[in-house]
Amino acid sequence: MATENHGTVESTEAPGHESGGLPQLQFQHWGGQIVWLLLIFAVLYVVLSKGLLPRVSGAIDERGAKIAGDIADARRLKDEAEVQARAAATEVAEARAKAQKTAADAKAKATAQAAERQAKEEAVLAEKLAAAEASIQAARDEAMSHVRTVAEETAGAIVEKLTGKAASADELKAALA
Repeated sequence: MATENHGTVESTEAPGHESGGLPQLQFQHWGGQIVWLLLIFAVLYVVLSKGLLPRVSGAIDERGAKIAGDIADARRLKDEAEVQARAAATEVAEARAKAQKTAADAKAKATAQAAERQAKEEAVLAEKLAAAEASIQAARDEAMSHVRTVAEETAGAIVEKLTGKAASADELKAALA
């Protein structure tokens, strides 16, 4: 520090030490600094290359191997899942086809049974119809056989009522013939 005394400046520094800046930047000190730099670099290089970097490299290699293994497992599982999905799709398609075939068979069987029942019912109805027609025909034939007799009796009653005399059976038959 400098103190001022009526125009004179005094320095508090020791004689022989001039102020020349930072000692690191002076050329006379660079030799020692370079030696220490190389020595520290060599020590750090050896410590890092022999101790720390192999561990880090090993961890990186292990991690890479684990990742590669996991990717291979994932691909294998994906392939297995795709195979299982295709198998399941095939099973579903087969089950669907089987169900459709079963439904078609059941429908055909039901249709055949319905047709068989319908044929039986139609046969029963045809028998009843034939019996009814036969009965009607018999009743008609019987009624027709009586028509002549009824006509003869009616004609005789009309003739008797109109003429007052009864007509003979031969006359009535001749009139109705």
